[in-house]
Amino acid sequence: MDPVRFIGNFSSGKMGYAIAEELADHGASVVLVSGVTALKTKHPNIRRVDVVTAQEMYEACIDNYANCDGGIMTAAVADFTPLTPEDKKVKRGKENYSIELTPTKDIAASLGRAKTNSQFLVGFALETNDEEFNAKSKLEKKNLDFIVLNSLNDTGAGFQYDTNKISIIDREGSVKKFDLKPKREVAKDIVTEIINLYKK
Repeated sequence: MDPVRFIGNFSSGKMGYAIAEELADHGASVVLVSGVTALKTKHPNIRRVDVVTAQEMYEACIDNYANCDGGIMTAAVADFTPLTPEDKKVKRGKENYSIELTPTKDIAASLGRAKTNSQFLVGFALETNDEEFNAKSKLEKKNLDFIVLNSLNDTGAGFQYDTNKISIIDREGSVKKFDLKPKREVAKDIVTEIINLYKK
């Protein structure tokens, strides 16, 4: 919005970092495109690319995806960004203050269009209503191999928690439901599903 304010959400990045570590433990060379977070990577096989804005994340993903076997889109990227950010801090006034927002570029959809037959693409859906319907629609529109669904309606799942409760939906529409568990254990389930893609 201005030099000191931004549009964000409560995402901690914990799920993405857990998946990166799990992939690296399986021998993968991982490119981790990360938004602003205090989290640290541990495995030497992880190359971290730090970004601040949604546009920077888009560019980093586009630049790296062509040279990767696949992508896992865990980041909760904002759907909108201010059209004309102010160059100075906006001061409080007596009148209402309006901000015009414009859609950000859809990273998953762009990678879905670029995806080759030898690449995979996994998406995430955090939903508050019509969860499975919305997730299946997103999977189809963005050309994903499978989508990981979690809901803010599930206690202990979603942003900020060290645990998550997911369902995995594949291109055939089948749904695998998992119990609530630590995010590192959830990462194992997701990586197992990716490994199974290569066995098909």
